[in-house]
Amino acid sequence: MFCNARNLLRCLLLLPACSRLVSPAPALAQGWIEIDRPGTPARPVGGPVTRTASDVHVTIDGHVARVEVREQFHNDGGWLAEGSYLYPLPGEAVFQNFSLWMGEQEIKGEMLNADQARQVYEEIVRRRKDPALLTLAGHGLARAQVFPIQPGETRKVALRYTQLLTRAGDALRFRYAIGDRGGSATLGFHLVVEHANGFGEPYSPTHRIDSRRTDGRLEITVAPDASGDVELLLPLQGGAIGTSLLTHAPSGEDGYFMLLVAPAAENQATTVPRELTLVVDVSGSMSGDKLEQAKAGLRQALGTLGPADRFRLIAFSSAVREFRPGASPATPDMLDAARRFVDGLSADGGTNIAGALDAALGGPAGGDSLGQAEDDHRLGIVLFITDGVPSIGETAPERVAERAAAQLGRRRIFAVGVGHDVNTYLLDRLATQGRGSVEYVAPEASVETAVSAITTKIRHPALVNLRIESSPVRLTDLAPGRLPDLFFGEELVLLGRYRGRAAGDLIVTGERNGRRERFVARANFQDLRDDNDYIPRLWAARRVGDLTRQIRLEGATPELVAQVRDLGLRYGVLTEYTSYLVQEPQTFADGRRPAPMLREDMVAATGAAGANRQTGRAAFDAAQVSAKLAQAKSLEGVTEAAGRPAAPQGEAGPGSATRALAGRVFIRRGGVWTDAGHRDTVNVTAVTSFSEAYFSLVRALPELAPWLRVGDEVLIAGRRVSIRIGPSGVHGWAAGQLEQLVRDFRGA
Repeated sequence: MFCNARNLLRCLLLLPACSRLVSPAPALAQGWIEIDRPGTPARPVGGPVTRTASDVHVTIDGHVARVEVREQFHNDGGWLAEGSYLYPLPGEAVFQNFSLWMGEQEIKGEMLNADQARQVYEEIVRRRKDPALLTLAGHGLARAQVFPIQPGETRKVALRYTQLLTRAGDALRFRYAIGDRGGSATLGFHLVVEHANGFGEPYSPTHRIDSRRTDGRLEITVAPDASGDVELLLPLQGGAIGTSLLTHAPSGEDGYFMLLVAPAAENQATTVPRELTLVVDVSGSMSGDKLEQAKAGLRQALGTLGPADRFRLIAFSSAVREFRPGASPATPDMLDAARRFVDGLSADGGTNIAGALDAALGGPAGGDSLGQAEDDHRLGIVLFITDGVPSIGETAPERVAERAAAQLGRRRIFAVGVGHDVNTYLLDRLATQGRGSVEYVAPEASVETAVSAITTKIRHPALVNLRIESSPVRLTDLAPGRLPDLFFGEELVLLGRYRGRAAGDLIVTGERNGRRERFVARANFQDLRDDNDYIPRLWAARRVGDLTRQIRLEGATPELVAQVRDLGLRYGVLTEYTSYLVQEPQTFADGRRPAPMLREDMVAATGAAGANRQTGRAAFDAAQVSAKLAQAKSLEGVTEAAGRPAAPQGEAGPGSATRALAGRVFIRRGGVWTDAGHRDTVNVTAVTSFSEAYFSLVRALPELAPWLRVGDEVLIAGRRVSIRIGPSGVHGWAAGQLEQLVRDFRGA
């Protein structure tokens, strides 16, 4: 096993050896202790030297990050342990100092250069038969001799370094590798931005982060169970809107890009006024906690209204009841009356969804072509909450959706579906045609939390009707396909592919209060760039979310299903289709008839013809996964949304036939973990594990390293050749052979 981290700080903890080699433990984060001269007791007892705690403190002041890492190691074994503490540093880091303590005595360390570091790494790899350290080659290495650690003793280590933050458009960029953590070691990751008034809201494409501002400082934390590489973007406050563009370009194929559009702090001049229509289901099935939570969410939504906003409030069961005819101004007296209306709501009767939508959409606020009300420039937003299917009036979901679409105008619709009884076809179609989103709330989850998340997001519109006006290269397969509105406090993340190589201006336009505004992102679209390798999987997840929702709305076709399957297999995003189809190669290998591409019952439950069948637990789960994938803003969100069918990050159970690792899916065939992207028509080059050819190959193709931990034998797919790593194969390379293999693998 090894730590999955590239081009960042690396980390691994190796077990001490007794009189013979033992297998290393699962990799943990940051540094490790390599036992040099382990004691050999007559009767060994206990376990290895283990990490008990890691604390990372980062202070950013201007463009400089000061990093301090504190770690504790404990000797759980029954024998004396001594060796060297090793800590890899990224190339851009400037080593400051390094200390460990023996009692009260502080011991200083030394810094090795990249060549020395690689020799240390490869020596350990050869001895341990573990590919972990291959990702570390080329980095500096801090080293300090560890005084003997007695059984039961704890040793403390501290390391400090600084690094200059790079610029990504209108944002500063910070990266740190937590690594793949295991065991019971605690993690603390705390980052502080001094003088933070010049920065917007932080964004991470890899992890969910918590942030807060106090006394001009911005404090950011990640979850204590976080792992992998943390990427953080800090938008600089320059103009009204900041843009940052990052790219990833594998050789021989179209590149990938991520565009971040982040608004500055809102003020009265930059905020778009709203006309907010709140529609809540008060049928009998909403009685109890669901209704009380929905009412709490409505009260919070009313609290987000500003002096320039207007609102409507509609409750429906068998009949439809409005707070006031038409839109009301958001005055204190009117809002107090609206809260009393909400307090008095009770649940009974059927579910007249068609009537409620007619009431919400039938007025004059459908808006003009700019997406705002005709008499001014308010943005029309509908928040629709329901827990059931239509049972009163028009009950066919497809006809309810068609009627709503005809009245929608340019309003935005945000829907909340509560529980498994909702019709996912109807809510998905409303949100899609209404240029909003849908949140599916499981029976045990909080309705108030879901409503709060939406109302917080849509509180202050910044720009509407966004579009990319021009680009120096051709952009394709955008996710989302249609840019949503931009709200203050929320960044817009656009992902896609690009074709060509050029530098120039990518121009984004949007509308505010009837005026079109223009923003420029300086872009450099390269034909080969191997960093930012999280972008492809994030893009693929968004595409899978959009495609699976399209299948449910428009009907399943072999072409759409094939797109979902291919994306899922290549990028490790497993869906209800991919997790079923991923077994096809295994059935072929066993000589059995492969499963059909798509079951008849799955086809029948898609499209308008199957709209009535898109309810219940299975439909709810599928729609919830699609919604989360389509809106995913971080790799952590992708794992949470699509992690059900596949084992996370290679940690498959003993009987599992598939593993998802570093953006690819591997299938076990005949003892070999085979990349699902491998085609039988492609030539395979076999390389002997831990041979000279093996080390040379990984230095030439560093992108291979994350996939080597999938198993002892692995087949990795390339563009024109696949590479098999195992007990037999090439030991050394003839002149020009390795260079040709690299070109064929990358498709250059």
